[in-house]
Amino acid sequence: MTTNPTLADLADRATASRDRPAYGHDALITCDRLVRIFSADGVEVQALQGLDLLVREGELMALVGASGSGKSTLMNILAGLDTPTAGAARVAGRDLLTMTAKDRLAYRREVVGFVWQQTSRNLLPYLTAAQNVALPLQLTGARSRPGRRARGERVLELLELLDVADCRDRRPREMSGGQQQRVAIAVALAGAPAVLLADEPTGELDSHTAEQIFAAFRTANERLGTTIVIVTHDQAVAGEVRRTVAIRDGRTSTEVLRRSEVDAATGRETVVAREYAMLDRAGRLQLPADYTAALGMRDRVALELETDHIAVRPDDSGHD
Repeated sequence: MTTNPTLADLADRATASRDRPAYGHDALITCDRLVRIFSADGVEVQALQGLDLLVREGELMALVGASGSGKSTLMNILAGLDTPTAGAARVAGRDLLTMTAKDRLAYRREVVGFVWQQTSRNLLPYLTAAQNVALPLQLTGARSRPGRRARGERVLELLELLDVADCRDRRPREMSGGQQQRVAIAVALAGAPAVLLADEPTGELDSHTAEQIFAAFRTANERLGTTIVIVTHDQAVAGEVRRTVAIRDGRTSTEVLRRSEVDAATGRETVVAREYAMLDRAGRLQLPADYTAALGMRDRVALELETDHIAVRPDDSGHD
């Protein structure tokens, strides 16, 4: 038998909540009630509507969502290509709302790497693979710029890591789409960024080549420890990561966490996935559409506070 918590219980819990560390204090990427509003012809469009997101150092995760959900807007903000309208966004200790144009340039060169969907946008066509990878190293500040020998060693290390060392002296037109994308990943990793962002990196590739590209991301994550965030519509890619966050209507809606479990009887390892609804900083959550449709939930729901959970039930008031 369970009993509803008293007002004193709720007050104690509220006090404990206030004493917790600041939101995102231990995260590499923190988005706190992030808002992005675009204006065109006098019409305002809210691409992000108070989005919350935390990404820990060393994660390999995917962001998914329908067209217009806000995932590409979020990616552009994290890449330093766009500025939030309101809220807070921090990456590796950098405040994305207060950076100057000079700060943003340094941020894109030193803190984040980026891989575009279009292979043609990632590489300069008149440079070889090795020259493309070396270019970011030549553009760093004079104090941190490695010497020619160190640059050459870094370039070869990355090309070998991503299994495209044989493309070293080839220009993009002499490489397949998959080879171009793996070289593009090497370019993005050249400056040892804290975060690697990839926007639909397998969108132009067949399924077999897409598997190779994802294997390259996994290698970079495991061998270099690079935190990687991939925006994708490809559920096969999303299913390969331990954490997938879905964005809907400009907010994080659901999250799928995957973990490995070993059957004690057979010793066989399987991956178990569990879906969670995301509770944002304002206390809002988006219930999965198939859940609400199955129970005929719309407009409002009935809530019941229990000792260890909140029950969400269809509206039974009898009012339309």
